[in-house]
Amino acid sequence: MSAKSQLASLIQEFQQQRPVRAGSLIITIYGDVIQPRGGNVWLGSLMKLVAPMGINERLVRTSVYRLVQESWLQAEKVGRCSYYSITGDGLRRFRQAFEQVYSIGDDDWNGGWCLTLLNQLEPELRLKVREELKWLGFGNLSPTIMQHPRFKPEQLTPLLQEWGASDDAIVMQTHPIEPRNSKALRRQVKESWNLDELGLRYKRFLEKFRPLWRELNHKDNLSPEDCLAARLLLIHEYRKILLRDPFLPDELLPSDWEGRSAKQLCRNLYLAMYARSDEFLACDLENASGPLPVPGAGFYRRFGGLEP
Repeated sequence: MSAKSQLASLIQEFQQQRPVRAGSLIITIYGDVIQPRGGNVWLGSLMKLVAPMGINERLVRTSVYRLVQESWLQAEKVGRCSYYSITGDGLRRFRQAFEQVYSIGDDDWNGGWCLTLLNQLEPELRLKVREELKWLGFGNLSPTIMQHPRFKPEQLTPLLQEWGASDDAIVMQTHPIEPRNSKALRRQVKESWNLDELGLRYKRFLEKFRPLWRELNHKDNLSPEDCLAARLLLIHEYRKILLRDPFLPDELLPSDWEGRSAKQLCRNLYLAMYARSDEFLACDLENASGPLPVPGAGFYRRFGGLEP
């Protein structure tokens, strides 16, 4: 086997997913590649980025159109060419998830919880808000109360306004308690979040990408374009898991929590491939002004520090 063979297996597995969620992959591309380089890209460049994953031009056009309709992307027409960038709302919606992707550790938890009381909402709106909060990593304390250990009330206020729930939802911040890892609290965490399912997702991620890491240390024959495809698949699959991860404090997680190993593997692979993948990006992507600019300083703070 070789690193190129492992990449081919990863691409084949991605192509076999049904449905192929090209729109979700495009959001990953914007977060990982486009936003650090100015945030705007020609549609043709976007097509070139996803072509190695077997996504054809028609599907790209359809997916981009839907992302515009859903207020994720906005279009700019220059002559016959179309250029797309993330909207302000879209950037706010995915910023938190991408910040977690590239972090190297959690901040210390002070023992407090952000509680959201939904009992005053109409049933239909309550259901919608519950689903939105789940995507942010909130867990169920009861059918009408949701909790998160790290979210802050001020982060939640604009989201509740967007969902039309700010007048009837109640947000509270609890004060730290001791002990913070009591048996009762651990039981409550297991009831509020499906940690077994989340742990299984991390285990599958490790099984999927560990062979690539082994081959990169044994027979690394990836080209810059290969490195970019592997990098995008890596971040895409990792991001999908993080969307469901509440980032619970370490003292509330099992001692054999697979999320820790997944974080380290993701970091190792990214560090091994980003420089070569950027060689491809520097030559083959463009916006309305020409080649995409070099990444901003924030890019090099990913995973604790990248070499410029």
